[in-house]
Amino acid sequence: MTMDEFEDAVSDALDLIPVELAERMDNVVVLVEEEPSPEQLAGMEEDLLGIYEGTPLTERDSWWAAGSLPDRITIFRGPTLRVCDSPEDVVEEVAVTVVHEIAHHFGIDDERLHELGWA
Repeated sequence: MTMDEFEDAVSDALDLIPVELAERMDNVVVLVEEEPSPEQLAGMEEDLLGIYEGTPLTERDSWWAAGSLPDRITIFRGPTLRVCDSPEDVVEEVAVTVVHEIAHHFGIDDERLHELGWA
């Protein structure tokens, strides 16, 4: 799958997010990268498919908005392609990863995501 096709899969996954939820996302950007950086991998599993870097909405207060950079959700093409067997698997995995990382933006932790089947 080319980078353009992968980016389209991420875009399609974002389109699946209900409008009411998407409208509540605040100061967050979704990016696509080939591989995670060493800093992003620090303390993480080797096949990191995506990462949320920022301050969850549940932890923000009045101090947060003053000059804050956007939160970042990054979806990684290389690891995703390595764990998937077909383009259809990639599309499904990307959708799960996008939902998983958006959930972190809303303050939902990995344990709860596992309980909900989104891990």
